[in-house]
Amino acid sequence: MKGNHIRNVVVLGHQGSGKTSLTEALYSIATGKEKGNIERGSTISDYLAEEKARLSSVRLSLIPMVYRDYKFNFLDVPGNDDFIGEAMSAVSVVKGAILVIDAANGIEIQTVKHWNMLRKKNIPTIIYVNKMDKKDVHFEAILEEIRNKLGKNAIPFSYPMGHDDSFDGFVNVVSLKARKYNGKTCEDAEIYDDKKLKVLELHNMIVEAVAQTDEVLLDKFFNGEDLTKEEIHKGLRTGVLAGELTPVLVGSAIKNIGIHTLLDMLIDYLPNPSDLNPIVGQDEKGNSKERTTIDEEPFSGYVFKTIVDSYAGVSNIFKINSGVLHTGDEIYIPNLKKTVVVNQLFTVCGNKQTAVSELHAGDMGVINKIEGLETTMSLCTVKDQILYPTIEFPTPVYYKALVTKNKNDDDKLGTVLTKMMLEDKSIELKRNIETNQLLLGTLGLGHLTYLLDRMKNSYRLEIQLEDCKVVYRETIKSKATGNGRYIKQSGGSGFYGVVEMEFSPNAENAFCEEVFGGAVPKNYFPAVEKGFYEACEKGLLAGFPVIGVKACLKDGKYHAVDSNELAFKMAGILAFKDAYMKCNPVILEPIIRIIVTVHSDDVGTILSDLNTRRAKIIGMDINSVKDQKITALVPEAEILEYVNDLKSLTQGSGYFVREFEKYEEAPTYIQEKIIEEAKK
Repeated sequence: MKGNHIRNVVVLGHQGSGKTSLTEALYSIATGKEKGNIERGSTISDYLAEEKARLSSVRLSLIPMVYRDYKFNFLDVPGNDDFIGEAMSAVSVVKGAILVIDAANGIEIQTVKHWNMLRKKNIPTIIYVNKMDKKDVHFEAILEEIRNKLGKNAIPFSYPMGHDDSFDGFVNVVSLKARKYNGKTCEDAEIYDDKKLKVLELHNMIVEAVAQTDEVLLDKFFNGEDLTKEEIHKGLRTGVLAGELTPVLVGSAIKNIGIHTLLDMLIDYLPNPSDLNPIVGQDEKGNSKERTTIDEEPFSGYVFKTIVDSYAGVSNIFKINSGVLHTGDEIYIPNLKKTVVVNQLFTVCGNKQTAVSELHAGDMGVINKIEGLETTMSLCTVKDQILYPTIEFPTPVYYKALVTKNKNDDDKLGTVLTKMMLEDKSIELKRNIETNQLLLGTLGLGHLTYLLDRMKNSYRLEIQLEDCKVVYRETIKSKATGNGRYIKQSGGSGFYGVVEMEFSPNAENAFCEEVFGGAVPKNYFPAVEKGFYEACEKGLLAGFPVIGVKACLKDGKYHAVDSNELAFKMAGILAFKDAYMKCNPVILEPIIRIIVTVHSDDVGTILSDLNTRRAKIIGMDINSVKDQKITALVPEAEILEYVNDLKSLTQGSGYFVREFEKYEEAPTYIQEKIIEEAKK
């Protein structure tokens, strides 16, 4: 399918709003195939065992379909905030969106987050109010909530017929035609008498909105002249593409109500690739470079999702930003600085891949088994290179230590986690050498649970979780001198090393020497220094590494025969131990900088909670959508479960990012507790 007949559309909304059911309905109408069912685990997009068990999406799925000679690439993404990285991947490559709202629940937390994401990217959006057939649903109240929380640009393009739980159809406010559900399908119908006045009122609202998109049309409107259907259609499209109008449709995905109208509106009002502004990247020298999404440009593409399958291997889903890609073409991967041949080219629908010979500008496809290729990487021709910006995924905020139930699986665990990190850029794996823990960082408990289930289901790997241990440090607060004597003689060559060293607080660990008269030969200075640094690996308070100490070698003794490097290294260690407890040692705790984003109504609650966590508030700001950003320094031990606590405190709307800031002396009662635990 070529350029202007392609629509790339992401389906967003809060968990449970009906995104997957809507995608199934769209696919069924477009293809004539039977709809899948979430409860039966038969949907196209939710094909993972974990999704079937949860009855909700955990991973982005591409569902292509053809309707009225137009190709749609629908990206169905999870509504759970723990999988926000999937939505970010999808939003990076589309220029059209459907925001699904559950009519019974109205605007929910993730609805707003997804809406803000779309507005930030200026993506034209159609709002689909789903589940209008539920009891006690009142469209006027929903519409008012939409306009209050998502913007006054939201305009109803359809109006429900029926009352509350007797919802049985809608009126297309633009065309003034009604569609009624007959129990199986929707068919043309007459507009109910009690709806006509309201529908005409909304139609006039749309005409007025259209008139405001063009001065000529505005003059015509004020002069009382009727706008033609073509003028209305053109004005609506202009307004939607510019983000000045957001169409609101009503329906029921389960009953296929409003699905034909939605598909038609996606064709009429959302952009095709030729409508788009050029996509900006960089050439080999780092200079700005543009690509227009047309076949005539040199080929370029962008990988927005990587999937690892036990049988198929690594598959990369990509969008063609310009040009045409054929099977057998040689392409360049600027991120890897290597050239590869596309031996096979596929489209994908859910988890089913179909081989194709070519893909055109604006379309989406799959290439398999290209070593090193992964999400956020660019593709282009060798002769005309371009590198596109990468997606900035959220960083992990929730860490747990992983332990295999079967010790024979330890080697397998690393391989499995490497594969999972290819699929999900928002997880992190790190080995803490000090605690000997393998830590997995995720976006929350739900995210972590899914990963554990995936390891079990796909890789037969069972994992136990442990709390991650906070890594403290020790340091000294005063100066002291220590003596180290390492003398061992037992026939033949022995060991003889004597040092006197001064230890004092410093910005970082450092070694110096102030030896006079050759008391310690220069060739033994490195051995003493090595002993000092080795001693710093384990402090005497609780066994944590020691930082912020300056060691100065002042004096010593040596033996012409028995002195050697080992003796002076051991003497350095003994001098450190002799002085350490006289230097007023203390425990340092890791301090984390967090930036918490919450609604203004929750600020008081969050500040009060942070105060109980010994946090220091160092700044407050307002972001682009008027949410409060609170920056604080807080001990790591106080926020190990903060992601879950924050969701509870804010009903799921709050989120935060974290990074290590510094080490700081812990309060005395905390130090005493740490030392006591170390003794145990």
